[in-house]
Parts: sequence; C-alpha cells; structure tokens
Amino acid sequence: MKELRRPSTMPVLEIRELRLELQNGRKRALPVVEDVSLQVNDGEIVGIVGESGCGKSILSLSVLGLLPPAIRVAGGEIYNKAGQALNRLGAPDIRRIRGKEIAMIFQDPMSSLNPSLTVGRQVAEAIRLHEGCSRREAEERTVAMFRKVGLPRPESLLNEYPHRLSGGMRQRVMIAMAVSCRPQLLIADEPTTALDVTIQAQILALMRKLRDEDGTSILLISHDLGLISGICDRVLVMYAGRIVEQGPAAEVLRRPSHPYTSGLLASIPLPSKKGSKLTPITGHVPALHERGDGCLFASRCDYATEHCRREAPAFWSAGVGHYAACHLLAQEEGGKVYAGS
Repeated sequence: MKELRRPSTMPVLEIRELRLELQNGRKRALPVVEDVSLQVNDGEIVGIVGESGCGKSILSLSVLGLLPPAIRVAGGEIYNKAGQALNRLGAPDIRRIRGKEIAMIFQDPMSSLNPSLTVGRQVAEAIRLHEGCSRREAEERTVAMFRKVGLPRPESLLNEYPHRLSGGMRQRVMIAMAVSCRPQLLIADEPTTALDVTIQAQILALMRKLRDEDGTSILLISHDLGLISGICDRVLVMYAGRIVEQGPAAEVLRRPSHPYTSGLLASIPLPSKKGSKLTPITGHVPALHERGDGCLFASRCDYATEHCRREAPAFWSAGVGHYAACHLLAQEEGGKVYAGS
C-alpha cells in the first residue's frame, strides 16, 4: 500500500496583502482585488468561493503572471515555497515555474486545448518542455498520466483530437497535463463547470486522490459551496475583491459568521429544503467604480448600519482559525481583533 505524504508547515503559496488594479486610461485606477492575504500549505486543499465578478479567477491568474495587460499588481507579494516573490519575477523565470511548480486547470478545457493538435501531443510537449526528456519518454509518461487520471484506452487517446472527446474526458486531459510534471500546487478554476453531477463527483475524487497519493496542494476556485464543502480543508469567501470570511471548511459552512456567507448558504437548493422557498441575495456585486470605503456588502445586507457604510470592517475571530470581516461580529466578540488574514 502506497504511503500517503504528510503535510509540512511550509506553505506552497503565500499571498500577502495583494492589491490588483485596473488601469482605466486617464481616469483613476480601479481596485479589482484589495488587500487579499492567504496561504496554501503542503498537502492542503483550500477553496475560494463567491459569486461571479468577485475577483476569484483574476486572483488565481495573478499567481502565474497571466493577468490581462490592463490589470497590474499595485501592492503586496505572492510567494512560492522557495520564498520567491512571483509577482517580481521576469517573464522567463515565471514561465519556468508555470506548469512545473505551479499548474492550472482552466474553466473551459475546449478553449484551453489546441483543436489542431492531438491531446497526446499537447501533454507530451508540456512534459518535454519542463523535463527535457525524449519524445518517446514523453509519450510513455503521457500514457501513464492518462491512465492515472482514469481515461479509457490511454494508448489510443494519444492520437485523438479534443473535439472527439466528451467534456469529462477533456477535463481529465487538462488535469493530466497540469500534473504531468508533478507540481507542488494545482490551481483549479471552476474545474467542473458544465459537467453533469456524476462526472463532477469523479473529477473531485480524482483531485482528492492527487492530494492523498502525490501530496499535491490544491487551490480550488468555485461559486459552488456544495462542491467546496465536499473536498476542501479550508475555505475563503470572497466578495467584491476582498476576503470576507475564512476558516476550516466544516466550521465556516456549519456556522457562517458573515452575512454574505449566510446568504450564499441560504440560496443553495438542498434535499433538506425540498418544498421550501430558497432565499436569494438581493442586489448585485458592486461594479469596480461603485466600490467605496465601507463594507462592500452593506447595500445588500439586512443588518447594515451607517457604521458599515462608512468604515470597512477588520477581521474578527469567530472561533479557532475562523475569521470574518463584519462589524456585527466585532460587537458580539467584544473586541477580539484578528490582525492579518
């Protein structure tokens, strides 16, 4: 029986007070992500959850230096396990890290795979680029990776084109490519989008297997709290470019301490809610030019006060390793402030 790797205390990714800005021509720069801090430890699965437009995907792109030209890192640092500030590396250096130390699975495998090349060639070329091995060895490793991710007929799949595969098979090819060079960290951005529930469960089981057997750390980005709860060790809830709550996944989802997290949970259809009315969160995520100085959720929060609209809340303790940025929690906890995030 294969021995499982034990997590170490060294983070494979650490983000400190990251700020991303959209350069808006002659107008002032608009904040896209504000003061986000997080870390992913060795062998850990961390989830980032929130509505579309909250900044989850753009945050993940910043780790690998894949930001659109109009968006720049305006402050903070992004460190890998070796202590390198990734946001300060030149293009050649970040390319060497991309795919080798940190790999990414994108939302839509059909747009990420080259339709004019066989899937076998695409995975083999990624292996040759980072490992410097021969064509034959790269093909053998590709077959092994196809087998590892549960693809049928791995040898014959070498010569298949992406359009001939199902959505679930294309996603497995993307995972095979991402983990082919044994990265320390795998970033998965909505990896089960547009897949049916059975295939979703298979993809999540595969990711858990990669963590348990290979020690791969995973940063999982999703709008689906149900998906996050089934696989993650810790969860961070993101809203309008800021982290508003974080902690152990089971604790945050069982006892949410931020009104936004509570609203997300109340809007999820569950078997236990059969026949009952779902409670949607009214309003919308504020656009970049609508974000002010106070709590960005105040316009949608039933508990908001003038204090909330005027001043952004700090992080307050809601339990062991559980923090939320909410003035209401500050009143309940009687002044236990959490410095950092």
